[in-house]
Amino acid sequence: MKSLKKTRRIQIIILAFVALAISTGLIGYALKDGINYYRSPTEVLAEPPSENEVFRMGGLVADGSLVRGQSETVTFSVTDGAAVVPVAYTGVLPDLFGENQGMIGTGTYVDGTFQATEILAKHDEDYMPKEVLDSLKESGVYVEPTS
Repeated sequence: MKSLKKTRRIQIIILAFVALAISTGLIGYALKDGINYYRSPTEVLAEPPSENEVFRMGGLVADGSLVRGQSETVTFSVTDGAAVVPVAYTGVLPDLFGENQGMIGTGTYVDGTFQATEILAKHDEDYMPKEVLDSLKESGVYVEPTS
């Protein structure tokens, strides 16, 4: 009798572990496309990602690099002070987007250009995204804003 109970318990424990492993795998697979890693321009140039990898990149819009084309396509360069990556974006830019302003873009890196699908800009004069701020501090370019 004890042997049957012990066998049943072991079967239930094994079944629970299998169910846990399957559910963990399904959750990981579902979240795979929803997770976008942040990279600075220096990291993008040091280790270029594959062309189908979607990631976030941020920094300051380089001075004099913003070019608005005839269509909705806008090109500019993003820098963290150490490296510069060209960016192409088709769409409407945020109102506060401009040169020497912080931005974060989501997209892919194709043929040496970051093809952005979404652009986020700072929402007031004092705010800068944490990832961009950290990248600028690492490269020694960050200057504390004056009040």
